Amino acid sequence: MKNALMVWGGWSGHTPEEATTLIAAQLKTRGFTVTISDTLDAYLDADAMQAYDLIVQCVTMAEITPEQCAGLIEAVKSGTGFAGWHGGIIDSFRNQTEYHWMTGGQWVAHPGNLIPSQTVNIAEPDHEITKGLSDFELTNTEQYYIHYDPAVHVLCTTTFSGEHGDATLYPAGTVMPYAWTRQFGAGRVFVACWGHTDSDFTDETSLEIVLRGLSWASR
Repeated sequence: MKNALMVWGGWSGHTPEEATTLIAAQLKTRGFTVTISDTLDAYLDADAMQAYDLIVQCVTMAEITPEQCAGLIEAVKSGTGFAGWHGGIIDSFRNQTEYHWMTGGQWVAHPGNLIPSQTVNIAEPDHEITKGLSDFELTNTEQYYIHYDPAVHVLCTTTFSGEHGDATLYPAGTVMPYAWTRQFGAGRVFVACWGHTDSDFTDETSLEIVLRGLSWASR
């Protein structure tokens, strides 16, 4: 069995505890043992971090100490997988640029806040994370506008309609990476931009892509 550490915290509006509990239960059905922590101090135990096959983070905003951040980054560079969704992974630790480099993207805005509907398109249909899956719709959730590293391997995209927020800032037709992978040292990283709350995972495809992404990222 593979060993996963799931760390949750930060802004409660992203339902970090509920989403972590939901995903943990699903990971257990896919052959993982799961340890859950509500403190970033979990990143300070170097021996434990090296022993995990996967770290899943759901911590929006918040602050991380230099020691905690170094512990996480060293583990991933050494081969531990790192993965997550939405603000729990790409709106974490806004002042930690090396962390942003590792994730490959950073939240900028969600124009219109909760919008009625958005389509997530499969951009890479032959990847093991997305193979056999189709485009899907998310309702009453945020659509993330992000800064991203052009070196990431894009699996899914979303396109902005220009109907939400200032269209001069978020113009219609803008195609945004919405799930991706990257290599960081010896470690694999997976990011999904959806998952504003655990209700986003009631869509079977959105949940399946995240679960496959976590499995792919694991050592």
